Amino acid sequence: MNVLRKSILIGFTVVGMAAAQAQTQMDNAAPAAGRHGATVNREQMQAKMAELFAKRQAKLHDLLKLTAQQESAWASYQAAIAPAATGGMMPDRAAIAQMSAPDRLAKMLDLSKQRQAKMEAHLTALTAFYSQLTAEQKAIFDDHTMGGAHGGHAGPRGGWAGHKG
Repeated sequence: MNVLRKSILIGFTVVGMAAAQAQTQMDNAAPAAGRHGATVNREQMQAKMAELFAKRQAKLHDLLKLTAQQESAWASYQAAIAPAATGGMMPDRAAIAQMSAPDRLAKMLDLSKQRQAKMEAHLTALTAFYSQLTAEQKAIFDDHTMGGAHGGHAGPRGGWAGHKG
């Protein structure tokens, strides 16, 4: 009976060690995994986000039923808010890790200033476009954009608190 217990214990130990080694090898082999285990790189993510952006904007365009006179304002607005490649906006983690604490904070402050400048340009374009809309179109726009009852989008970590689906 003692031999049987020892054999079972040894068997479980070997299986456990093999599973741990296999897990370690899998972790080392997969550099970045998405939610469903697929490898995702920055370019793929940007392409996916651009595709989702285009779909949301096309839906909004259809809902607004813009007149011919409003189309040029729409085109200007779209050009101003189109997602750009995040080349300078996303810091390289390895480079950041090599910086001193004051340099890291200075880098984050610089990126924050860049984001704010982009948001100010977005606001200018939005205000110009919004002024071209009728009251009914404004209500639709408000309802189907960030924070509206049907608008916005969940970000990578759950995003907008006002998102209602």
